[in-house]
Amino acid sequence: MFESNLKSFTDSPMTVFCRPEVPHQDALLLRSTAKRHSGSKFIECASGDSFTVLQAPEFVSFQKGDWPVSGEKVPDVVALTMGFSVQEDLMWPGLQAGPLFQRPRANVLVVVRGIDSLSLPQTVASYPLENPVPFTLDGVAETVHSLFSEYTPVVLQLAPSEERLYMLGKANAVFEDLPVTLQQIRARLSQDGSVLTSLPLNSLSRNSEADLLFLSEVQVLHDITALLQRHRHLAKDFSPDLYSLELSGLEELSRLYGNDSPQYRDATAILASVLQKFGEDMYRLYGNRAVVEVVTVKTFEAPLTRKSRSILESKQISNPGSPYNLAYKYNFQYAVIFNIVLWLMIALALAVIVISYNLWNMDPGYDSIIYRMTNQKIRMD
Repeated sequence: MFESNLKSFTDSPMTVFCRPEVPHQDALLLRSTAKRHSGSKFIECASGDSFTVLQAPEFVSFQKGDWPVSGEKVPDVVALTMGFSVQEDLMWPGLQAGPLFQRPRANVLVVVRGIDSLSLPQTVASYPLENPVPFTLDGVAETVHSLFSEYTPVVLQLAPSEERLYMLGKANAVFEDLPVTLQQIRARLSQDGSVLTSLPLNSLSRNSEADLLFLSEVQVLHDITALLQRHRHLAKDFSPDLYSLELSGLEELSRLYGNDSPQYRDATAILASVLQKFGEDMYRLYGNRAVVEVVTVKTFEAPLTRKSRSILESKQISNPGSPYNLAYKYNFQYAVIFNIVLWLMIALALAVIVISYNLWNMDPGYDSIIYRMTNQKIRMD
């Protein structure tokens, strides 16, 4: 399919062929076909979504390479970097096993929608992202809360464009002044310390809704680091912290102006510099023991699901708190507690059987010294 198209391109002295949305298999075919043509007549610049590690301590070993990581496995990568176990082994060579008794103090994941890659000047490693399906860090947040509930770790999940916020532990005290709704964030842009006074807006307008959404997300990143600097002691406690941020301002700009517009290009340059500084600030606040990752995805793919209904479906709801007939949630330590109770009951049952058997077959002529010394007949003699 690509061979016939390439023949017409090779007749010209210089041809540029860019397809950002080509599939992975077609991109490989393009690369192999381009190598067979001589000179610089063909330039292949296909690109895709990426998973980039901005900052990482030395004991979290990310290997440089082009190993693709699946979008649904990003939460597992985050869990493994924090020293937690996952349900299935991650067969991905990009992350190597680290020391057992060293773990990061925080993990910061920023998801940027509307662009497949950002020109970040300083990174630890970058990997292509396959199957970019929507994902959440709810499982990792639950693990952090379950293991370190007595230390009240900071757990923050925020999506400004959707006004979606989830705070747990000390995050309620640290980020109580953080603007979360679009109305609050836009009001914050007109206050002291706003990013509008320090950023080169260029073609971006303060009167456009899409532009204000993008600038609001930049303001949130700035406010998170500013609030953490006021509570530096929280970055030195024992419990690890988790941050998950989703930014969709570039997606709105791309939909409104297009990818070739000056507004989109200026916003991309601003976001790249802001994210680089944000990663450096978070890494420094946690004493160079934080992992900062950036996931850039053009658009999320809807996962293929098959909806079915069983003829044996009961009309009674087993969980009154859920209208969808869902089972009760149980703690991840359920298997441990179940095994403790099971084997303890088996041990007690065997002990009762053994004791009962020995009592039933006990010879009354061989009383112990306790019964013989307390016998009234022996005292009279």
